[in-house]
Amino acid sequence: MSLGQRIHDFLQRTRALMKGGGEQAVQKQVAQGKLTARDRVARICDADSFHEYDLFVEHSCRDFGMDGKSLPGDGVVAGTGTVQGFPVCIFAQDFTVAGGSLGLAHARKITKIMDHAMKMGVPLIGINDSGGARIQEGVNSLAGYGEIFYRNTLASGVIPQISVILGPCAGGAVYSPALTDFVFVVDRISKMFITGPEVIKTVLGEEISMEDLGGARVQAEISGNAHFYAASEEECFEQIKRLVTFIPWNNRKTSDPFPPRPPRPGKHIESIVPDDPRKPYDIRDVVRAVCDDSDFFEIQELWARNIVIGFARLDGRTVGVVGNQPAYLAGVLDVDASDKAARFIRFCDAFNIPLLSFVDLPGYLPGVDQEHAGVIRHGAKILYAYSEATVAKITVIIRKAYGGGYIAMCSRHLGADFVFAWPCAEIAVMGPEGAANIIFRKEITGAADPDAMRQEKIKEYQDKFANPFIAARDGHIDAVIQPEQTRDFLLHAIRVSERKTEQRPARKHGIPPF
Repeated sequence: MSLGQRIHDFLQRTRALMKGGGEQAVQKQVAQGKLTARDRVARICDADSFHEYDLFVEHSCRDFGMDGKSLPGDGVVAGTGTVQGFPVCIFAQDFTVAGGSLGLAHARKITKIMDHAMKMGVPLIGINDSGGARIQEGVNSLAGYGEIFYRNTLASGVIPQISVILGPCAGGAVYSPALTDFVFVVDRISKMFITGPEVIKTVLGEEISMEDLGGARVQAEISGNAHFYAASEEECFEQIKRLVTFIPWNNRKTSDPFPPRPPRPGKHIESIVPDDPRKPYDIRDVVRAVCDDSDFFEIQELWARNIVIGFARLDGRTVGVVGNQPAYLAGVLDVDASDKAARFIRFCDAFNIPLLSFVDLPGYLPGVDQEHAGVIRHGAKILYAYSEATVAKITVIIRKAYGGGYIAMCSRHLGADFVFAWPCAEIAVMGPEGAANIIFRKEITGAADPDAMRQEKIKEYQDKFANPFIAARDGHIDAVIQPEQTRDFLLHAIRVSERKTEQRPARKHGIPPF
């Protein structure tokens, strides 16, 4: 056979394989409002940058009618490309081929590209759209999942791992995304759950729709399993592209700097926080008033809204932002908020991203429900994460910083490198009203005018304790600053901290309060 004929045959075979499960299966996928696997990869990656590998891989299953049955690419597309000019490894399950079911060859294509990402030190993007384990392969399909989970764990903290749920992701399959750093979901398309509606109906006798059980909104707002929620696949892809610009390729690098830019005009920080400490405001407005171009990329916006996390830039450098949200539950720390912040703090520390914390909270959320849900154990996670972090840690106390909440939000006592406070900051064991009622109970109850005495004692407590100057006197705060000085102090702190090093005791690893 001539070279020309061989090339012709190769091209024909390649075109056939790249059609996935065939025209009918592709039409069914599109009718559901879903793109095909290769279209998804093409939309995420820069134009003409994707190179596919292992197109000719085939399963070796011979049972249950699988002998001689061809599954193009074994139901998964894998390769390398660039996103916003940054190199990535990427795979996408192809639902048009056997429902994207995972067999051993399918899994090994994924683990091969995962290994490649680790060796090359580049982010990994996985697009999940699968009916689950390939039943015909029995334990081999389970082995495939296990090998993926193992590599997710090895890669954790070494390269960024991004999971995109663009179809069903059920049973054991959900644990791979759960082990990764960021999970993206799309309304009406993404489905994540351990046990499906049919099983729940059989076991518990309860009727529930797949959307209400594990749809995109549920995962983004109720369970907290998803970090980004989008209304369409295109919006999701834009979110991924934006995320990649904030994070480094691996844990040996820092994020690529951008040209420094001032906040947008009209962002006057001194007008954001009300004079009345009982009135709420949006902490995101404070963040936008100090960061470059007022560009704040929030993460897990819909879940545990009493704390805000995300990426911003100062002087062109990426910083991880953690801030209490007075506009929701007064910014208290609770079970979910502690989990949300702790995981983000550990990501930033693993990937050399400085941490910027904005503090305004009355403490941990009280109540029987929180105690029974394990607020002690969960609340300890944020303490552990901040204490463990060795990246630059900068804290700004805006208003309230009471009790354990003051300590937990990256206080000097947990290793903060710089702690600044606004003049309106209140730093104390508890709020002045509660403290006065306890400390001066006898004086108040015995006074001719208890209300007047209470107000007098509240002011006395405020003057003695609930202000930033006592903490500054004892060295717990580095500087009391005016609100409009905040950006200047932060820029200086970031520049000074650029080459920070910190040694910790030798150990295999710590034991966080999981």
